[in-house]
Formats: sequence, C-alpha cells, structure tokens
Amino acid sequence: MITEIPAATPIENHRQARQLAPRLPSATYRLQFNRLFTFADARRRLAYLDDLGISDVYASPYLRARAESTHGYDIADHNQLNPSVGDAAEYDALVNELHARNMGQILDVVPNHMGIGESSNSWWMDVLENGPSSRFAPFFDIDWHPLKAELANKVLLPILGQQYGRVLENCELVLGYADGAFSLRYWQTVLPINPRTYVDILRVPLDQLIETLGSEHEQILEYQSIMTGLEHLPSRTETERAKVVERSREKEILKRRLWALADSAPEMRAAIE
Repeated sequence: MITEIPAATPIENHRQARQLAPRLPSATYRLQFNRLFTFADARRRLAYLDDLGISDVYASPYLRARAESTHGYDIADHNQLNPSVGDAAEYDALVNELHARNMGQILDVVPNHMGIGESSNSWWMDVLENGPSSRFAPFFDIDWHPLKAELANKVLLPILGQQYGRVLENCELVLGYADGAFSLRYWQTVLPINPRTYVDILRVPLDQLIETLGSEHEQILEYQSIMTGLEHLPSRTETERAKVVERSREKEILKRRLWALADSAPEMRAAIE
C-alpha cells in the first residue's frame, strides 16, 4: 500500500529552510565566563547586548575546568558544565533568553585543551595511577618511551619546588589513605598510587594484625585476600584491551573491599593509618 504524504505548505518550507540554513552572525560580543561572571550574569545582560545590535554572543569555554580557572581553557571534564559558572537550569535559562531574542551563541571549544595541574581531571588522574594501561592514556600525547630509558612508561611531572632528595628529606611528600585508596600529597597536589604497590604498604602492619587478631581471623583472611588480588592485577604497562579492562575493573573492586574492611574493623583502620 502506498501512503500519500501531504505536500508541505510554503510556511513550513520556509521554517525548514531557516532551520537548515547556517547561522551567519552579523555582530558578536565576547563573554568571558568564570566564577565572577556566570550564566545568570550573562542572561541579565542580554537585553543590553540586544539593544546594541549584537546578533550572537561569543562564549569562552564553560565546560568543567580547574576550580579557580579564570579563562576556562584548563578543562577537567568535557562532559560537564563548569559548576563555577552555573548549573544546567541556569544554562537553559540563558539559552532560552537567547532564543527569545533571536540571538545565538558561538562557543569557543578547544578539544585538545586539558587542565592537568590538579586532581579534578579524572582522566589525567587515571593515567597517573595506571600509566600506559589507563583507559584514557590514548587521549593524551605522552611519549612512553623517551630517550632516557629510566623514564620509560612514566610521566615526569615538574611540580617540585626543589630537588627531589631535599623534598623527600623535608617530609613534603605525605602518604595518605581515604576510601580504600592510597595517595601521595605534595602540598595542594594529590597524586594517585599504583594499586599494585598498595601491597608494599599493607604488608607493613600485617604481622601486628596477625598477632592481635590471629592468623585465621575472618578480617585477616580478607586483608590477605585483598593483598593477593592487588598483586595479581595486570601490570601498568599492559596495553592489550582485555588486560586494560581487567585492571580498571579489579582495582576498583579491591579498593571497595579495602574500604569496607577498614570501615567495619577499627583494628584494620588503625593499622593502615
């Protein structure tokens, strides 16, 4: 059976053409978004810009960036709005106001810009934790095999205020634990620890725990089981897809198990601390 499709009216044809046609800005105005100039601030100024004859606002990046970013180019997450600039409701209100005034926006997007100066970028933190075996390693331009052989499969971070030996002697590198994960803090910078090396940390209080609770205690057995699981994680140099997925999955499961054990057993928490 052939169904007859009614012809579009001239008005509908005009609307469709307008929707498909590229927008050609006639006058733009730059808006620099940050915590001091938000979506709400921009919306309140649209009437003034409209009166000036501005057809389109030219928006600086407003995806999630470093917390104190004033420019927005040091992006930490390409999939979220910057909470310092506003939430989804405030963004929608800005867009609706633009539409109501027949105004548009040009978004300044630099897809290869990523902020790696602190811990808000979860992709970068995953690379520091897992090296070439990180799921996100291919997103970064990292030479895993530089001329210096000792830097193979490592990332060299120029963040220390003085020579490494002095920083170490001054106890400026502080080992920390929270929610099943170990980290290294250097002042405001927090760096993840390779999960396979958690075993080196967990082994330190093991004899003390066995002496306190007994070698067959349920919590001791779980503690040792977690250590075994960590030891058998795929290496951080593995790049085979199956191994990368296995490491990503198992390390998080083992962190949750360690968190649950330490949270439920004061002796375990005290020994780790």
